[in-house]
Formats: sequence, C-alpha cells, structure tokens
Amino acid sequence: MVNRVILIGRLGQDPQVRALENGAKVAKFSVATSERYRDKNGEWQELTEWHNVVAWRGRAEQVEEHFKKGALIYVEGKLTHRKYQDPNGQERYYTEVVANYLRLLRRPGEGGSSGFFPTPEDELRAGGPPPSTTASPSEPDISPEPEDGDDDLPF
Repeated sequence: MVNRVILIGRLGQDPQVRALENGAKVAKFSVATSERYRDKNGEWQELTEWHNVVAWRGRAEQVEEHFKKGALIYVEGKLTHRKYQDPNGQERYYTEVVANYLRLLRRPGEGGSSGFFPTPEDELRAGGPPPSTTASPSEPDISPEPEDGDDDLPF
C-alpha cells in the first residue's frame, strides 16, 4: 500500500514555525495548487485548492530559513487525517500532508519561465551557476530524515 502525496504550488503565507518543549521544531504552512480548464461555454476557469502541510525537525528549520509567502515549492509526503472536538463539542476533521521532502523551486519575485521547474535559461538569467543535479544554496534540497525504525508497517 502507498500513501504518497506530491504537490507543486505556492505558499499562501509565511510558514508558522514553533519549537516544542522537547526542542523539536514544527513548521505549518498552506500550499495553493491551481488548474485551468474550459467550461461548457468555452470560457477559461481556474480552480485553486489549498493544502495544509506540516514539516518536522530539520525540515522545519529549513522551511523557516528559506520558505516565504509566494514561493513556488515542491512537497512530497504522506496524507494524514485527525479528528478532534471543537469548543462546542462538535467532531471536526483535519487533513494535512506530513512533508518528508521539500524543495524550493523559485523565490517570490523572481522571473523565469511559466513552467513549474526552473529551466537552464532561468538559472543563467538569475546569474546562477549552470544547472546541476545537486541543489544549490538558493534552492535547498531538503531530503527525508533517516527513519528511526518506529513505523506502523506490518512487515
């Protein structure tokens, strides 16, 4: 079985980052994804979906340092659901993506192609080095942290 989510979208606001009592950091932010389609009258419509994302520990620190409102980002993680009671006693549900891989694709205000991923021309226009397969400081590659072996897989 697989629980994997991939999002490419823009940050709706600066991430909210806080430290827990044990010192671990957690970052929460929303990502907007959009799709365009033609309606039955031939008019272009745009549908925007908002996704809640949470990043923990080292990834949260990287989010705090590099991610700002409007940034184009790549998020990979797993979908989780929580149930809670609001102050009125009503059951509420919350869905979020727990990020295990994040990548900053383009900073807010930077020009470039209309595509999702930077092209070699975008890199050269920005005055950066020629594209390579490794992340540069301007595009942090936030890889998954090692698993501690405490997962809920049946094997």
